[in-house]
Amino acid sequence: MKNAELADSRLYQLIERIHGCRIAVLGDFFLEKYLVVNPALMETSVETGKPAHQVVGTRCSPCAAGTVVSNLAALGAHQLHAIGLTGDDGEAFELRRGLQAVDCTTDHLISSPSYRTPTYLKPRDTALTGLAGEHGRFDTKNREAMSPALQDMIVDALDARLPEIDAVIVLDQVDEVEGGVVSTTIRNAVIEQAQCNPQVIFWVDSRCRIHEFRRMIVKSNQYEVMGLRQSPPGTIVDLDRVLDAAQRLRVVNDAPIAVTCGETGVLVSDPEWMWVPGVRVKGEIDATGAGDSFNAGAVLALSAGASFAEAAVIGNLVASITVQQIARTGVARPDQLPARLRLWNQQQKESQNG
Repeated sequence: MKNAELADSRLYQLIERIHGCRIAVLGDFFLEKYLVVNPALMETSVETGKPAHQVVGTRCSPCAAGTVVSNLAALGAHQLHAIGLTGDDGEAFELRRGLQAVDCTTDHLISSPSYRTPTYLKPRDTALTGLAGEHGRFDTKNREAMSPALQDMIVDALDARLPEIDAVIVLDQVDEVEGGVVSTTIRNAVIEQAQCNPQVIFWVDSRCRIHEFRRMIVKSNQYEVMGLRQSPPGTIVDLDRVLDAAQRLRVVNDAPIAVTCGETGVLVSDPEWMWVPGVRVKGEIDATGAGDSFNAGAVLALSAGASFAEAAVIGNLVASITVQQIARTGVARPDQLPARLRLWNQQQKESQNG
């Protein structure tokens, strides 16, 4: 299997074209909210006698589909549009404010009082740095299906944006069946629109239902492509088995496939199967959101005219930068990519010579 290649001059060409790209992100927009806790200030509740942890700061940012948007914005996309659903609550206010801060339109981010804005609540200690400072997480999700009326509104929002965009990224984050924005109805509508609008790139990333999409670009990780759900961190899957599963999915999907294999690299299917090695980075890493940042880099590259393998290289470059940003939503800027590409190319030479 051939390894992908990317020259400096080609990267600069694609970066220049990225600034004209128009992208819609459809799916599950979460709020990530950090509660900064100072353990030295802990009190004891007078009423219950239990610890009362003292919050000395908060930090909010868009997450899940919002992480994709943040990375698209940092990379310099021309226009960004959010399509999805929030509650009518304080978390929705913070989420919208975060998206608007990076010039993402929220006209089609529908608000419903019957819906809870999905939120990852993350307490963390000031006394501990890095991931060690994070407490257990509190998740807010919706576990009931959206009403038909809300689903129709999301389909209409997608229809309205299609004439004026270059690509749609579909982010299906929620495990629960029909619990997220990308319901069966929405998924079928996306499949239909992908066939009716071949001029638009359709790219989908789904945690639990990647095998149910058809005839659009699919990005999966090595566990999802094999149907392994919630694999423990560090689980190793044989690359030959991953390739076999990816080849089967390519046939069923009838469109290109990208399969991320953690820090080792990415398999891409078209026009031939190729291996895109990962960038080896030093020090502590935080893999949260790595797939989302890969999506952003790869889709922008495709929209700018990159081949599928070139897009995967750029996605890898972006992800290698974001994983070094600990306990926050990591993003990569265009000016960071050339140095990271030089590192990657040097690592490929060393591997070939060693």
